[in-house]
Amino acid sequence: MSNGYSKTTRGVRVSVKSFYLEDQSQPDEGRFVWAYRVTIENQGNQTVQLLRRTWRITNGQGRVQHVHGEGVVGEQPTLEPGESFEYTSGTPLDTPTGFMVGDYHMVLPASGETFDVGIPTFSLDSPHQNARLH
Repeated sequence: MSNGYSKTTRGVRVSVKSFYLEDQSQPDEGRFVWAYRVTIENQGNQTVQLLRRTWRITNGQGRVQHVHGEGVVGEQPTLEPGESFEYTSGTPLDTPTGFMVGDYHMVLPASGETFDVGIPTFSLDSPHQNARLH
């Protein structure tokens, strides 16, 4: 398990921890899989709702994949002040290391104002990162 990463934007704190999944990875075939656990905390004084997400996933060779979608894990959580939402998801890479960063696209339901909440950059590290692949 990696150390945690966190970032706060407009009173919304996003914390992430990543985990290398040895049992789902196949290093000899260039498949490395991670899970990541995200906690979204509303530390502000207004209700917020997560509408969409955007991820930039970079592998160990610098190739970037952009992922856009509605909500997270099939939900568009609404968080009252003081509430939090946690979910776990995952990503495969074709290299033994990489990193992810992104944004949650939020709305203030009371006013309809939209804003982006930054997801902190977090690393995807495996025990195979120093291995030589043929």
